[in-house]
Amino acid sequence: MPLSHDRIRTTVDAYLARHPHEREQLGALLDVLDRTRDDIASRSTFTGHVTCGAIVVDPLGRVLHALHLASGKVLAPGGHAEPSDESLAAAALRELHEETGIPPQAVTPWPGYETVPFDIDIHDIDAHPGKGEPGHQHFDLRFLFRLDTENEAPVMLQEEEVGGIEWRPVDRVTSPSLREKLLKLPPAAEPETANASALICNDRGEYLLHLRDYFPGKIWEPGMWSLLGGGREPQDATLEHTVRRELAEEAGLDLGDLTPFGTEYASNDAGATVPIAIYAGRWNGDPRELRLTEGVMLAWFTPEDLHRLRIADTTSDLVRRHAASHPAGTAPQSGLALQEERRASPHGTVLNVIGVHLYLERSDGTVLLGLRHPNSAFAPSTWHVLAGHCEQENAVTCLIREAREEAGLHIERQDVELVHVIHHIDKAGDRPRMGLFFRARAWSGEPELREPDKCTQWKFWDPAALPDGLVPYTRQAITKIQNGDLYSETGWPA
Repeated sequence: MPLSHDRIRTTVDAYLARHPHEREQLGALLDVLDRTRDDIASRSTFTGHVTCGAIVVDPLGRVLHALHLASGKVLAPGGHAEPSDESLAAAALRELHEETGIPPQAVTPWPGYETVPFDIDIHDIDAHPGKGEPGHQHFDLRFLFRLDTENEAPVMLQEEEVGGIEWRPVDRVTSPSLREKLLKLPPAAEPETANASALICNDRGEYLLHLRDYFPGKIWEPGMWSLLGGGREPQDATLEHTVRRELAEEAGLDLGDLTPFGTEYASNDAGATVPIAIYAGRWNGDPRELRLTEGVMLAWFTPEDLHRLRIADTTSDLVRRHAASHPAGTAPQSGLALQEERRASPHGTVLNVIGVHLYLERSDGTVLLGLRHPNSAFAPSTWHVLAGHCEQENAVTCLIREAREEAGLHIERQDVELVHVIHHIDKAGDRPRMGLFFRARAWSGEPELREPDKCTQWKFWDPAALPDGLVPYTRQAITKIQNGDLYSETGWPA
């Protein structure tokens, strides 16, 4: 898709966040971005236009240069963007392939520069009266890559434009600004798999998160909420191709515009740091209607919800940073968002948190309780029934999911019945909560510790001899269920 003005501006802003001292020397580029909405990626925009270069470093630390016949200069491969280019980095890789024959799959973005240019250079282009081109400027965004293999990369020169290639040591790089940055660049470690993820928000300021399968030792971050995405595969020319392929494969999602946002430095199971390129997009659909092929579910969350989720700190920080710079409602309203506005709560209405609870009673009358972890944010070292918050799902689906995730219990929908509702608050001024207690008439499996960071023990208790350290509203609900009462309240002022 065409490279939008906003996408180019976002990329330049990300670069200046790293190199704020270059703002003055990039003034011509910023001026064009500020005062015109012309297609700055088009070669026919003679107020100045963007070009894209590929800085390729081989395993010996040498930098690829090409002799450009039109100018007679030895420069890094690069050139004009085309309408078919899906990203600025993709334009650089296309030019690399066209000029030298080196395919995009033979190089990998340099860690930390997956979405941000390594260097931006402005240079004057002479007029060409024969082509009807006045003098203008090129705003050259240069992306940094490394050659993946020590073997000789295939070379097939674009003979009408390129007279030859040369691998130069860093101290002989022709561009002074580029040479200065390369000399300061720390040596690259062994190439790791390149990864990319999508940070997707809607017009209400919510973020789409993916609950991963609970397969410890088999997948990364089992049972945690994460962003959709994955590792680069050989057919992916760029990391934007990677994230688009992953969105399609994992959820059947095809987003319009994806904008480079930054890099998440996550830790894998071995404790190594893994850079993940983050692309931001906007979508206003219902995740329940998506075709999910991996993981448990997709759901919307606000940044204020994140503290109660099992989610990596680096992912939470990304969401909060994006939310701070992209407040809800700043994007054009979609039809779905306008419907939500019309359904907005009247002034003074307070949203209640919905909690789902499992009342699991064996044939001998004993009831299942779990001892919460000492570091738990809610009721540490206290007994409680198996419970969880409703997400973008109905209550029974939530109950079935929580039973499977927390204790390995399998419950069928037809075996679930509502046995009590308790409307409670902890203290005056707290957000009200509606606790739904469901009985499972039948189930399969024995309780096991699937989330030991939340629950340290499962045990069946006699309702007439419940433990002293029991969540107060849970004790009340069990008593009411034993008495056949469907509704109760607690914590409210008299």
